[in-house]
Amino acid sequence: MSIQQNLIHIKSTIPKHVTLVTVSKTKPVADLTQAYDAGQRIFGENKIQEMVEKYEAMPKDIKWHMIGHVQSNKVKYMAPFVSLIHGVDNFKLLKEINKQAKKHDRIIDCLLQIKIASEESKFGMLPTEASDLLQSKAFSELKNIQIVGVMGMATFTENENQIKKEFTLLKTTFDALKLHKSFNFKPETISMGMSGDYALAIECGSTMIRVGSSIFGSRIKN
Repeated sequence: MSIQQNLIHIKSTIPKHVTLVTVSKTKPVADLTQAYDAGQRIFGENKIQEMVEKYEAMPKDIKWHMIGHVQSNKVKYMAPFVSLIHGVDNFKLLKEINKQAKKHDRIIDCLLQIKIASEESKFGMLPTEASDLLQSKAFSELKNIQIVGVMGMATFTENENQIKKEFTLLKTTFDALKLHKSFNFKPETISMGMSGDYALAIECGSTMIRVGSSIFGSRIKN
């Protein structure tokens, strides 16, 4: 099927309240343009430099999501335009995003990345660390960021029960964190689920899925 057909199919299978982020990392602008022409406006990249290049080449009504691990020293390159940063896993990074957002007179939306997988290679905060962060005085002083929810990546496994358990942990964490009150904390989004497991993620409470290979085909390794 074409990129357009793949998009139409996926959108027909997900509920209205679930946001589809088209994961376009490693894909050429020509492929993104096909998705854009099919009506897609939210694209996810995992490398800031690649996202900046695509931002400059593509129409300006696109919402760009940074879905990869973020290095603090590269935040400045995406600060003028990024719509949502998924992988915020420490206060130092949040502080840098706030600093760069302020320079551009913006408030940048972010998700706290929660470690739900058993794999050591996965980034993320523990639920207790996220709770402590949201209650801290230092967090309350950040005026140019807004935490709009949480993000998590399940273990790369065929074991559906384990994946379900991890997704459920993220939903439970979101529900617990929701009780915290702060002007820069507006919890609405649970970003979990990718090409292979988004249906299960939605069942477990996901409101945002990140889908790449089911739209564009297998990605180029880099």
